[in-house]
Amino acid sequence: MKEFKVTYFFDEQHYIRRFIHVESQELAERLIQSERDQYISFTDSRGIYHELNTQNVRVIQISEYHRKK
Repeated sequence: MKEFKVTYFFDEQHYIRRFIHVESQELAERLIQSERDQYISFTDSRGIYHELNTQNVRVIQISEYHRKK
């Protein structure tokens, strides 16, 4: 299982980041595409709950994340 960082940008200064665990970049892209134009919810690594309307997002970036141990 790989970890991917997904960043949702609302403008140049405001964004929310989440981490997902899937087998490949292709599956990460499919997941993000399937969530387009709807509400999603997740809890971040700090324990903060987020509800996000993906319709209001201007740019979404996906990148594989390698945690340093």
